[in-house]
Amino acid sequence: MTPGGAGHWPVAIGEAAARSHVSARMIRHYESLGLLPRVARTDSGYRQYTEADVHTLRFIRRARDLGFSIEEISALLGLWQDRSRASSQVKQIALRQVEKLEQRIAAMQDMQRSLQALVSSCHGDDRPECPILDELAS
Repeated sequence: MTPGGAGHWPVAIGEAAARSHVSARMIRHYESLGLLPRVARTDSGYRQYTEADVHTLRFIRRARDLGFSIEEISALLGLWQDRSRASSQVKQIALRQVEKLEQRIAAMQDMQRSLQALVSSCHGDDRPECPILDELAS
């Protein structure tokens, strides 16, 4: 194997996992979902991944890191592989994800404010009274 991660193709699942930073378990899962096409197998049944497969796995991982759902990733993969696509389709999916993230951030900020108010109302001393527990129990 040469420096910089280059090497001989195809590679086994462990090497594909290391190169894509996707666990072997998730690689098998993505394959079962159809996000990754069925890969070639050796005579003894071991999966063999190509450089293109690893590139696809990196794409999936990055999309997951950005919070896209499996369905959205499937759509994005289809658009990525379709050279005649309109970029407006991709942008529309990404904009919907931005909106979902904004909603989640707002909800988390509301939770943070509520929890901060509860923390502020708790004396945090040796007494048993605790407004945090009272609120959770109500």
